[in-house]
Amino acid sequence: MRTLLTAGGLALAFSLFLTPLFVRLFRRLELGQFIRDDGPQSHHAKRGTPTMGGIVIFLATLFGFFVSALLNGGDGISAPSLLVLFMMVGMGIVGFVDDFLKVRNQRSLGLGGWAKIAGQVIVATVFGILAIQFPNREGYTPASLAISAIRDVPALDIGKLALIVPAVGIVLYLIWINFLAAATTNGVNLTDGLDGLAGGASILAIGSYVLIGFWQFNQSCFSETLDSDNLAACYPTQDPLSLAIVAAAICGALVGFLWWNTNPAKIMMGDTGSLGLGGALCALAVLTHTELLLVLIGGLFVMEAGSVIIQRAYFKATHGKRIFLMTPIHHTFELMNWPEVTIVVRFWIIAGLLVAAGIGTFYLEWLSKSA
Repeated sequence: MRTLLTAGGLALAFSLFLTPLFVRLFRRLELGQFIRDDGPQSHHAKRGTPTMGGIVIFLATLFGFFVSALLNGGDGISAPSLLVLFMMVGMGIVGFVDDFLKVRNQRSLGLGGWAKIAGQVIVATVFGILAIQFPNREGYTPASLAISAIRDVPALDIGKLALIVPAVGIVLYLIWINFLAAATTNGVNLTDGLDGLAGGASILAIGSYVLIGFWQFNQSCFSETLDSDNLAACYPTQDPLSLAIVAAAICGALVGFLWWNTNPAKIMMGDTGSLGLGGALCALAVLTHTELLLVLIGGLFVMEAGSVIIQRAYFKATHGKRIFLMTPIHHTFELMNWPEVTIVVRFWIIAGLLVAAGIGTFYLEWLSKSA
């Protein structure tokens, strides 16, 4: 618990007090946001606002996590927590290249679509391969080959196929990991269209894994104090406390960054931040075995990405008609003349309710198992 609180506090202090220094540095380097012409006209006032703020989030997270670990005898440093950091920084690097090309070329398109997908696939595939290595003393690896909801679903265990046809089983597992990574990274990326919207929603979503990780730690199947009557309800998650600690560090970094990212934003996280945060969210879901629960925990991101998918499908099917005024859906409310702050706060409320539903579902499942 002490390491968890220290990680969050140090990360928060880093981003809260040092973000203004990065704002000045990014202004000097002329790393300003480029605004697309076909977006809401109110966004043109944001042109030139320093971007790539995800760099600050990542540095704050790494500082909070590793310094707290050093202060507490190495607590928290394990394969699962390092895998989350790898996924976050790896996806963040893909976003950084995208942001850098936008700034250098002064256009809204950075990396080409296929190049961006290729970068995400490389990071997600390496993560997926590493996640089924490093078994603990009981033989459990950080991730499993089973698709999980609140815990692994036996009927969706790709590992059974891998025993029969190993190559096919591993390929299907990696396809699933890549699907999750694409969904979370692009979901957060699409949500990052208003000051503070993606940051606040990410605090709620990633913050839920502080609670989930800590609860799984208290109910771990590997605990020496586990009550034999609760074996059916225990969690075979490898080092869930380390996952709670790294989630706390990310949340602390986001809270400090949000101070400067709320309307009117002094700095934007850019694709650097949104892709990295999506990667971290994906990794936390995979390593806590709560992958399908992301539909609730990341419900706002699902809503934003879903609006884009529905709009494009309807546009093609009807040869040019639209359901929404503009997508992602937060832009529709902008075009309806809702104030930006109103949209952001109401979307935060929606995100919070969905996260609460996700955590409630997680806890009710445990109650049903322990009854």
